[in-house]
Amino acid sequence: MDMRTYAAADKDGCLAVFDTNLPTAFHPSEREQFARYLDAPEGPYYVLDHDGAIVGCGGYAMERPDLASLCWILVRHDLHGNGLGKLLVFTVLRKLGTEADPAMVRLHTIPQMAGFFERQGFRVVETLPDGIAPGMDRVEMLKKLKVCP
Repeated sequence: MDMRTYAAADKDGCLAVFDTNLPTAFHPSEREQFARYLDAPEGPYYVLDHDGAIVGCGGYAMERPDLASLCWILVRHDLHGNGLGKLLVFTVLRKLGTEADPAMVRLHTIPQMAGFFERQGFRVVETLPDGIAPGMDRVEMLKKLKVCP
């Protein structure tokens, strides 16, 4: 398993990973948003590569000096439960900690994935009914990266 910086040539592989998570983790309308993001990531973005195949991807963006956002964290659906998501989140947070110095990091997800992120140290701060699409709620989550200033 290798985690490397995303390149434009990885776009189709990342979209294929996204497609494996439809419609349970993402709404079909989000595919175009993700494709646009891959054309111009808002910050560092990475791919998990296993024997030449992309099996996951994710990154972060700085919203302001003290706040970062995790962006489009996803793992191929058939590989859920194998620790790849945990590896991806841990590695992105570690890179964030060496490349920037935010006190907090946030993300949004769906209720079905909130437990995974809680196990990674995030806490739910708000749930927005139909916040992603009709019938698909949006859960806003935060994680403190610094205990003391």
